[in-house]
Amino acid sequence: MSRAYAAGLSQHPSPAVAVGEVVGQVLDGLDGPPDLALLFVTPPHAGALDDAVRAIRELLAPGALLGCAAVSVVGGGREVEQSPGVVLWAGMTGPVTPFHLTVEETPDGQTVTGWPDQLPDDPSALLLLADPFSFPADPFLQRLDQDRPGLVAVGGMASAARGPGGNRLVIDDAVVSAGAVGVFLPASLTVATVVSQGCRPVGTPFAVTRAEDNIVYELGGKPALDRLQEVAAGATEADRRLLSQFVHIGRVIDERKVDFDRGDFLIRNVLGADPRAGAIMVNDVVEVGSTLQFQVRDAISAGEDLTHLMASHTAEAALLFTCNGRGSHMFPAPDHDASVVSASLGGAPLAGMFCAGELGPIGGRNFVHGFTASVVLLSGS
Repeated sequence: MSRAYAAGLSQHPSPAVAVGEVVGQVLDGLDGPPDLALLFVTPPHAGALDDAVRAIRELLAPGALLGCAAVSVVGGGREVEQSPGVVLWAGMTGPVTPFHLTVEETPDGQTVTGWPDQLPDDPSALLLLADPFSFPADPFLQRLDQDRPGLVAVGGMASAARGPGGNRLVIDDAVVSAGAVGVFLPASLTVATVVSQGCRPVGTPFAVTRAEDNIVYELGGKPALDRLQEVAAGATEADRRLLSQFVHIGRVIDERKVDFDRGDFLIRNVLGADPRAGAIMVNDVVEVGSTLQFQVRDAISAGEDLTHLMASHTAEAALLFTCNGRGSHMFPAPDHDASVVSASLGGAPLAGMFCAGELGPIGGRNFVHGFTASVVLLSGS
């Protein structure tokens, strides 16, 4: 197994002891000093992040250090929920330059500042950890797709706080509470992604024939609510039960395809319905002419989806950004996503966090997801 990557996990309640344990585990697993280290801590350790950063910089001496506090963390095949946890991941990725992005209000609207003085010509991916209360991830990714088409963006939104100013992000020696921290991963790395949205389609796809912003009035020439009722009437009893609890809808990203499967949809929630207008409300802007299909999600579908997508991949190391609505909230057994990814990769170094939004590509474009497991697979240096 490669010794270019390593990961450590500690559940010790003392921050100093926990940091010492993870640094020791990482040092034991590496053949040299890492170019990049990532640190994830749960809320009980968030107040000690400054001390943790100083210790890691001194003992491990990574070329760059990023991290954040999250409601739960991932280390190896384990998911630490609702208890103290510290996870440290490190790799010989090749040199990287960390940066701290912030948002400024200008007469022309919001402007993102803080990019490195010189952007790499051909990075393998952009890795980003962001605060959901101060960083507009959706418009940022839309602009990124326009300016750097084909560049993959991965990572997640910090989840340790419930309001502005409460999250903590790490960049080298500093701990900040707003914006986003990130690095461009070098072109020498082979980066692959698995974005498991955990849904499966029901019924048939429909063309959007009338819509305005996030309100869908007609699907295939009929009221959208009527189409949903048709799908429910033709579904199995189990799927009808899922549809009655929570309805999702999938928007096809690549309209050039003839047949659509799980990985072809961007999953969004149906937020409500207007019976008088026969319309449904979606948490996304929907364009006339696009293709939608109703979706259901449960623990079995989510588990099958992640297992299926991971089966065709290998990697020397991985990062897992999974939704804070997954874990024990979704699955009957603990450590579900972490154990699936770890087992698929033969125990390769794995770390990550539970997110308030997961970043990853679908159909060649980058999005912020929900209830999703976004996996970053790394090989080479």
